[in-house]
Amino acid sequence: MIEKFLVSRHPSLYQAWPDIVLSGSGKLIVTFMRCVHHNDRSYTALCLTESTDRGRSWSEPEVLVEAPGNPYWNCARLSKLRDGRLAIVCDRIIERETGASQVFLWFSDDEGDSWQGPFPTPAEGIVPDKLLQLPCGRWLLASHRTSPQHGFLEERLWFSDDQGSTWTGSIVMASKEGLNLCEVSIVPLPDGTLVGYLRENSFRGWDCFKVISQDKGESWHGPFSVPLPGCHRPAAGMLTDELLLITYRFLQGGKGWLGNWTQNFFAALTDVESAKAEERNGQWSRIMPLDYDRSPASDLGYSGWVRFPDGEIYVVNYIVDDWPLAQIRGYSLRLEDFFVKGQGD
Repeated sequence: MIEKFLVSRHPSLYQAWPDIVLSGSGKLIVTFMRCVHHNDRSYTALCLTESTDRGRSWSEPEVLVEAPGNPYWNCARLSKLRDGRLAIVCDRIIERETGASQVFLWFSDDEGDSWQGPFPTPAEGIVPDKLLQLPCGRWLLASHRTSPQHGFLEERLWFSDDQGSTWTGSIVMASKEGLNLCEVSIVPLPDGTLVGYLRENSFRGWDCFKVISQDKGESWHGPFSVPLPGCHRPAAGMLTDELLLITYRFLQGGKGWLGNWTQNFFAALTDVESAKAEERNGQWSRIMPLDYDRSPASDLGYSGWVRFPDGEIYVVNYIVDDWPLAQIRGYSLRLEDFFVKGQGD
């Protein structure tokens, strides 16, 4: 059974775009942004909160960095590196009209008690994926921008083989005239294949797309359609050795924006074979509703998730629902929640 928990809400500030990590000691750490409103970034703050009881209660949020105006902090992601350090990546919007921006990193070697940064990276663009470390040690960092060739959104990638001292890139991950490809979530499969799940941002309810790399991110092929209609901001990862979990906002498109398109938050299962398949009819997905935003000004759906060793999955998401402004909500579930008991084996 899916359980819901309050992570954080504020009486006068919008709280949105969260991510989550599970530390080596079992502590949950969530990062999210505070701002005036989704469409008003005249004040922004990158915040952190933590839980030592598996997300049932949360600490008072602390501000890591804030900005009273432009440039402003936009959308952070959180990850754990192979040496146990935690990493935050966040884009800083320098000039919204031109899209000028830069991606920065912070690191913690004490499970989030203190942070070092921000450290600039060569990555330009907005809404980066989390800093991903491959088994070989390589770091991957991706973000999107408008293509100078065809004017649609494209995803680009940088990689480092010396823990960020030097970077190679940018490499075009996903770019196709007629498609607005952005907000990638990269998943390393057990055989070393990388799959990047992408939001398509034409606001028409189109499928999720994906790109695939067989050389540790140095080249990519695709995009390929994925049977996840209306998928915005996928947060994908390996759930088991064979299954992937993808959480995302369902955006059906049509007339409107906030309040009209942004009510539903979904979780989907797929498998490794489907992740590597290039044809839509060679893939399966099992989609489950996680939440519904009842507010007339509904807004939700940037998320992150972790899995505890005992199989419990903990998801964070932002949602308006029963509060005047967006708040951060947590969800506890298990793989068994996707199936009738005794029929999902």
